Order: sequence, then structure tokens, then C-alpha cells
Amino acid sequence: MNRTFLLNPLRRRVALFSASAAFALTLLGGASTALAQGVPTAKPEDVGMSSERLNRVGAWMRSEIAQKRIPGATLMVIRGGKLVYTDTAGTRGPDGAGALKSDDIFRIYSMTKPIVSVAAMMLVEEGKLLLEAPVARYIPSFANVKVGVERTDAQGNKTLELVAPVRPMTVQDLMRHTSGLTYGFFGDGLVKKAYLAADVGTGGNITNAEFAERIAKMPLAYQPGSTWDYSNSTDVLGRVIEVVSGQTLLAHLKDRLLTPLGMKDTTFYVPEPDRQARIAEPFADDRSIGINAPVFDPRKVMAMESGGGGLMSTSMDYTRFLLMLRNGGQLEGRRYISPATLAYMTSDQLNPAVTRTALYLPGAGYGFGLGFGVRTVGGEAPFPSGVGEYYWGGAGGTYMWVDPANDLFVVFMMQSPKWRVPYRSVLRNMIYGAMTETKLSMR
Repeated sequence: MNRTFLLNPLRRRVALFSASAAFALTLLGGASTALAQGVPTAKPEDVGMSSERLNRVGAWMRSEIAQKRIPGATLMVIRGGKLVYTDTAGTRGPDGAGALKSDDIFRIYSMTKPIVSVAAMMLVEEGKLLLEAPVARYIPSFANVKVGVERTDAQGNKTLELVAPVRPMTVQDLMRHTSGLTYGFFGDGLVKKAYLAADVGTGGNITNAEFAERIAKMPLAYQPGSTWDYSNSTDVLGRVIEVVSGQTLLAHLKDRLLTPLGMKDTTFYVPEPDRQARIAEPFADDRSIGINAPVFDPRKVMAMESGGGGLMSTSMDYTRFLLMLRNGGQLEGRRYISPATLAYMTSDQLNPAVTRTALYLPGAGYGFGLGFGVRTVGGEAPFPSGVGEYYWGGAGGTYMWVDPANDLFVVFMMQSPKWRVPYRSVLRNMIYGAMTETKLSMR
């Protein structure tokens, strides 16, 4: 679809007509699906955005695809609760894959975490789960966990001393990544190396219960509560949900969130051949998310259901989830979580005494809530958004953010570990640059 705009002032009326036509054509590919799933549409100008400037985003996507950086991408922009821009470009994958469709299925990796965190907080609201409770209450093997402290001798040799935790790891620690757990596929340190040696990060064909037992035997990288470090915490949270609910993680997510929200293509594995044809793939030289961590094959059904990064989803499915959050925890007459609980989840949970690691993924200007990075100041980050905006992304290239101050949320999906970070600021800058009316908080 050609979205080139005529910028000659003498042809302004033609340009405006082209902009409207481009917007109409953009919506045709996804509007019927969007409306069928309860997402109304509107023209950008009706909600304080510019069609012309939004179409620049589509042109940028196509430029990146033409340069063979990514196979394809799909984007949804919702403001005022209405879909104002959607675009899908490129192919489903390399090597002659078909054209990417708006309902194609992506590995969303860590965008699994917000879904699992919301499911956990629903159990908290029901009195079945306590944030302050030790994880060992639900998974007893965590009662014996030790903290690995690195010691360096006079010759510079490092050893790992195991010491008792100062306090127990709590459920709240799992949700805000202050548990002391870590990931082994990025960063350095003896505990991380121990994770790699024990093959903790990949999980393999083991159940969530077996994974929790395996990781409980590993040393913690930090004292619980002391340090923010991205980790397998939400995988352990997934097991906690299983213990509390008496269901597998997928069964629980389907019962409480996925099926009621109409997220029909969101699941951990894709064994059905007709649905496998819709799986988006990265280029052959762009299939690693870290050390010994290639992108997984969702066609092979494994026993583990990774609450930290295992879900497959579509742009429309995730839009349904975010629309529920945008509406304060309810959608189409059904309440999933209270607005008070959601406000708590999207508040910064890191007090000043918490150490941020060198790989502090939320970034400058952000704290961390329960499952989301949370914007705390209008400046510092290298892009605009309202204070209180919350977001997260996936290692495979998917990305989302919700900006309550501007009543805006965005879902972007591609499969490219290599370009996942560089694209985020570009995408944000272009979309905020398309605003013509804003309540942007810059204090």
C-alpha cells in the first residue's frame, strides 16, 4: 500500500484526500476483525492525531523491510479506546514466506509477564494469594534457598560462597524482579554462569513444577529485596499460580483471562497445522535472544508453560488485553481486576534503596511495578510519554505500551531479536509526533 503524501502546497487538497483514503485503506485490513472483537475504530483526527503523520510510521516500517532488516511487522494504535491506525507490512518470514497478515501469530516472550502478573493479582483480590507471603509457602523447596556471594582471593580467583538470605523471597519480589533470581543468558557473574552450566534458562521438556524445583536448588544472585535484576521470577510465579489454583498455568489463564477476553490465538504452543502456517519467523541470522538461547519452536509441544516468556499471541489478541487495562480492568461488562489493584500494579514498586543492575531494562525515567516498567518522570527517557505510562516488550521483537495520561496504547509485533531495542524509540517518537492534541505530563 502506497502512503506517499503530496506535500506541494498547491496540491494540498489532493494531499488531504490521499491521507483520508490511505487511512481508510489502512483500516480495511483490520477493521472488520477489530469490530468483530469489540474494538471500535475512529479517524485519527477525531482523537487528536494526524493521519498524515501516522502514515509516516507505515512508510518507516516498509523502509526497514525493504532493507531486509526484518521480514515484516504489524502495528495497532488505539487512542480514546478506539483503533485509529493499523498497518501490516512485509512477509511472515524469510525464504519466500507469504505476506504477513494482521492475525498472524508471534512469540511474545516477556510480554507474557504482564498477562501472568494480572492473573496473579486476580488471585490476590480473591484472598487466595498474598504478596507478602514467602514463596516457600507455595513452593516449599524455596525455604532452603541460599544466596551466592562472590569472593576474590589475593590471586584474583573468584569463588562462590553460599550464605543464608537475610529475609525470605516473597511473591511481591517475584512480580517486581527483586527475588534474587536471575537469567543466565545475559550478563556476567558466577551465579549466572552456574545457571548456564545447569541449563536452567531453557527449561526443556519439564513441567513448571519440575522447573521450580530445579531453580530452587540454584543460588540466588542477590539478597531478596535488595536488587532489581531481570530473571526467571515470573516463571516461578506461574508455578505459584498453579499451586494456588489447582490448574496448569495455561488452563488457569484460559479460564480467567484468555477465553473471556476473546484472545483465541494466545497459547503456549501451536500444534495445529492450520495455525502453524500463521507463525511469524525471524531471519535465519537473527534467531538468538542471548547466550545458548535460540528462539524457541512453538510447533513442538513441551511440558513447561513459561510464565515469564512462553506465550504466542496476535496483535489483536494483545490489543484486547490492553483495552481491558485501558478500561480500568473491565471489558464489555465483565470486570477482571479492580481499578485500585491496577493502579497499584502500575505504580513504581522499587524504593530508593533497591539497587538497579547495569542491565536495568526499564531504563532512565522508569521504575518497575508488578509486571510492567512504569514511567516516573516526564524527562530522562530518550522519548516522550506521560508520567504513569507503563510498558514491556519481548525478546523476539514484540512491544507494547499504555499511556493513561494521553489515553493511548500501542501494540507492535515483529520477530527480530536484533532490532527489538533500536526500533522502540523510533516507534514512540513517530507516534507521539503524530499527536495534535495532548495531555502530556512533562513535570
